[in-house]
Amino acid sequence: MAQRDELRSYEASLTLPDILMRNDPRSHGLWEISAPAAPPTPAFVGTEEAEVAIIGAGYTGLSAALHLAEAGVSVRVLEAVAPGFGGAGRNVGLVNAGMWVMPEALLAGLGPEYGPRLLRFLGDAPSVVFELIARHGIACEATHNGTLHLAVGAAGQTEIAERHRQWSALGAPVELLSAEATRARLGGGRYQGALLDRRAGTIQPLAYARGLARAALAAGAHIHADSPVQSVSRLGQDWLVQTPQGRLRAKWLIPASDAYTAQVFPQIASEQVILPYFNMATAPLPEVLRATILPGCEGCWDTREVLSSFRMDAAGRLVFGSVGQLGALERDAHRDWASRALGRLFPQLMGVGFESEWWGRIGMTADNLPRLHVLGPNALTICGYNGRGIAPGTVSGRAIARHIIGDLPLEAMPLPVSAPQPAGLRGVRTAGYRAGAVLAHLAQDRI
Repeated sequence: MAQRDELRSYEASLTLPDILMRNDPRSHGLWEISAPAAPPTPAFVGTEEAEVAIIGAGYTGLSAALHLAEAGVSVRVLEAVAPGFGGAGRNVGLVNAGMWVMPEALLAGLGPEYGPRLLRFLGDAPSVVFELIARHGIACEATHNGTLHLAVGAAGQTEIAERHRQWSALGAPVELLSAEATRARLGGGRYQGALLDRRAGTIQPLAYARGLARAALAAGAHIHADSPVQSVSRLGQDWLVQTPQGRLRAKWLIPASDAYTAQVFPQIASEQVILPYFNMATAPLPEVLRATILPGCEGCWDTREVLSSFRMDAAGRLVFGSVGQLGALERDAHRDWASRALGRLFPQLMGVGFESEWWGRIGMTADNLPRLHVLGPNALTICGYNGRGIAPGTVSGRAIARHIIGDLPLEAMPLPVSAPQPAGLRGVRTAGYRAGAVLAHLAQDRI
């Protein structure tokens, strides 16, 4: 009861700068506006000890903290800003199974031992997310109605047909839809067809991150916002983690900052090329319009190289996004494209504007697959989710926790251990994605 009263008091004290992380409306946009308030996560101060120290309060770090705390392990999470500040609070909110890589390519790349293991791990991941949401009562607009991968042109139709063949061979509940069936599910568009994956769904991503944080706190974990890690070092058999106001000694260390890694373990970030991605959201649509668009509430994305995605939120806002950064130089180009593209996709929304916008970073590895790294004695991470952070991040955090507890040996993990390899021409390629998105949007004349 005392903890509940403390939480209510904290939430009542929130001001606008608290609600808008770093007071930037383009960092989290709609998700920050519509998510439940964050739980209290005071800065880390003083000298403490824990069995496990976690750097970063995204899906991987929060899932690891929750599962460790539930097993009775003492754990502290050190977050530079606030839970969900990185990719966990900025993404589209599609809870997908698998990765971008097609199943047969994944099997070929990882071999007969790890290939099938990772496919099972990722294929089952959405069910883990929705089970956690139900078990902990996380208010995050969870909708488990599947996702639609939309075919643009003949090449797109060939792609989704091949994905359907490969996933069906593995027993996945996927369905290939005709152009007519696709249009009926969307309420618009001129796509050649779609791949419906019934394993998948949508959530409010920042609300899910905050819900994981609440669940971890309730299980006994400690989570500290405004506590950027400045350095890590070895102290005897332990790790010593330094923040501006504190020192944490721990036996185990989980670096879980992924594409938002800033200072320590820079090799995590250096192996990923950054793909910027933005989203824009309409105001809640009138019911007469809302009823005509995505009646099944599936999350959608298309087969273009510079892809687009869209979905509805619980209040009837259409969230529309694509590759690109909302910087001063390209913001207007992306806004203009989004307005035109939305009108072409749903003519009934012609002239409807956007009330919020935000963007974030996607870390892309060389083969579009995640990595398992051992970064020192009792220090490991899984990172590089390639735009599929919600479900893979959740189950990866759980897997790391199981390893620390002793339930999952390193050789039984879903990925082989690898050493970080810097991405070639990382800066040039990152800048290329940013500029290429503008050029692609200027050139696109149809959905």
